[in-house]
Amino acid sequence: MLTNPRATRVKAVRALGRRSVRERAHRFVADGPQSVREVLRFSPATAVEVYVDAETAQRHADLLEQARAADVPVHDCTAQVLAELADTQHPQGILAVCRPVDVPLDDALDAVVEPTAGFVVVLAQVRDPGNAGTVLRGADAAGARAVIVTDSSVDLYNPKVVRSTAGSLWHLPVVVGAPLESVIDGCRRRGIAVLAADGAGEVLLPDADLHGPHAWVMGNEAWGLPHELRDRCDEVVRVPIHGHAESLNLAMAATICLYASAAAQTPVKSTASRR
Repeated sequence: MLTNPRATRVKAVRALGRRSVRERAHRFVADGPQSVREVLRFSPATAVEVYVDAETAQRHADLLEQARAADVPVHDCTAQVLAELADTQHPQGILAVCRPVDVPLDDALDAVVEPTAGFVVVLAQVRDPGNAGTVLRGADAAGARAVIVTDSSVDLYNPKVVRSTAGSLWHLPVVVGAPLESVIDGCRRRGIAVLAADGAGEVLLPDADLHGPHAWVMGNEAWGLPHELRDRCDEVVRVPIHGHAESLNLAMAATICLYASAAAQTPVKSTASRR
């Protein structure tokens, strides 16, 4: 059992809270039972090791069984050590050190057109960890083929982003660090329509054609998309606001757009098939 909060191993895990260390070590931390459960269920090969305190080990014995079945080392530690390892004020008693799960841009874009038409969301210069994680979670729920996080955006492996995905990080392909220009060029080559979501858009969301393969581009929380990049998109689409709200926040607007895409691409069952 790990009992020393100042141990070298503990310091090494704690240091993964810094982006520079994560990038150098090619490791990140998944904190809490939900994140640990999802990585062990959907991507056990990316789990390096699990740390757990005694109380949580009893409460979530199933997770430890999953880890050992996948040959993932489990380290028992005191609550004090676990608190030192975690990035939160209220640790949840268990965390996993993981390998990155991102895929190449071409693989993600290929998934939008194969085997049938689909859609993807692109986060362009999105800086807020909670927004990024919530959009990824919404994309997972709506059935998006992938999430692309461009360069100059928040680090996908930031502990706050990982937590806010609620495990969706391991459910669909993700891309990190792609220049938006490369994303748009890749979409053009594959016949994927590029739709900018922006409050100044001339096309209302209900009027947008979402039946074919398409990519939603979501801009920065404060200033949206630069004009030069917005002009490169095929259409600029806005979510209609029927009340007096000035605007929608990024995560809310993205979720609405993604569910509109899901509705447009979900086959309608015939009356006969429902009998």
